Amino acid sequence: MIELRALPKCGVYAITSDRAQSPAELCDAIGHAVEGGARVIQYRRKRLEPGAQRREAAAACRVAHELDACFIVNDDLPLALAIAADGVHLGREDGDFRSLRGQLPPDFILGISCYASLERAAEAQAAGATYVAFGSFFPSGTKPHAPPCPLFVLEEARRRLAVPLVAIGGITPENSAALRAAGADFLAVISGIFDADDITAAARRYHAIFEEHGAENRHA
Repeated sequence: MIELRALPKCGVYAITSDRAQSPAELCDAIGHAVEGGARVIQYRRKRLEPGAQRREAAAACRVAHELDACFIVNDDLPLALAIAADGVHLGREDGDFRSLRGQLPPDFILGISCYASLERAAEAQAAGATYVAFGSFFPSGTKPHAPPCPLFVLEEARRRLAVPLVAIGGITPENSAALRAAGADFLAVISGIFDADDITAAARRYHAIFEEHGAENRHA
């Protein structure tokens, strides 16, 4: 039986970008991100055909696991299960999450995008989600048309929910502290890490937020 890695208590949640690169280059980038302090890697590559995507995702998963990082696949549950990823992250258009938990391995991570909806987050928690994600908190080049999520939504989610909270959307080292203070357990970053010239150094800047503002599990 494959042993799944548990979601860590908190930390940098690095999401791969769609920049043009080979599978080997992507795996190297993941290694650099983990070296810089990323605790979770999410595989999100929208521009590859299915066969190439599966081969690349499997290689990326092996690298993350060799480095003891948690590996999550974006949007694609069959792919996540096929490559023995630790979990999947689902958005609004990725199907109904409410009946999924009973169909998944008990330790399989189920992350749900909740945008700015506390109601959706409460439903996700009740349905067995491992974590919920809110955003976009700041303008994002990856999703420029994403609706904004006010900071008070994160603060209210911290009061109402027991599951870990992921913040996403235009996050920089400079604006991270406010999200952490509002209750974010994870800071999800795409271009700020994977599009950086020095990925290790970029990840370290985000990781420093957890050292400076506490690395305790805020949902405990």
